[in-house]
Amino acid sequence: MMHFKNLTIIGTSHIARESIEEVTKAISTEKPEIVALELDLRRFHALLNPRPKMKLRDIRMLGVKGWLLNLIGSWAEAKMGKLVGVKPGTEMKTAIMLAAKTNAKVVLIDRDITITLKRLTTEITWREKSRFIADIFKALLFRKAPEINFDLRKVPSKELIEKLMKNVKTRYPNVYKVLVRERDVHMAKALNKLINTEKDKRIVAIVGAGHEESIIKHMNG
Repeated sequence: MMHFKNLTIIGTSHIARESIEEVTKAISTEKPEIVALELDLRRFHALLNPRPKMKLRDIRMLGVKGWLLNLIGSWAEAKMGKLVGVKPGTEMKTAIMLAAKTNAKVVLIDRDITITLKRLTTEITWREKSRFIADIFKALLFRKAPEINFDLRKVPSKELIEKLMKNVKTRYPNVYKVLVRERDVHMAKALNKLINTEKDKRIVAIVGAGHEESIIKHMNG
């Protein structure tokens, strides 16, 4: 948890039961008038109204590559969620439910997922694609113990997040740029605008663990 003016930022893991507890405690303690979420409108609707099948118009909108990347990401997150018995995004749904109960306004601060996926398909290099495929084959064929172990039920420590981010930044620099850096800048701008227009209101922002420091850095910059 980090504080900046009238803003409190909570870093969560989308499949960790610990995150649900932290979100519940934070909203109960801080009693915010505004709850900001690391979601865009499309993901917000998908979270509240899950659709098992992707429609043809969705594929056209995202592009085949963007659709495949989204599919792989959703599959991986859902698979990890099953391991710990928590559906991905439950902490966000909890925040939405608590905001409704306390009459707090919900604000979506993330970039449109279609823009992010299109940017990713444009920016990702062939080297990164080949590394991604190689990493999947290594994981499936050799099934070695992971180099980094952590409890999926809990939010990873700051040190672990930094190590993971460093690995992604080194091995997949353009993926990191699009999925992390660009979105952090977008969310920082959204939060800056929010705290400047709502100076007299308490704001709680819920974002993925690892985004907090970068967002505040961009807000200060």
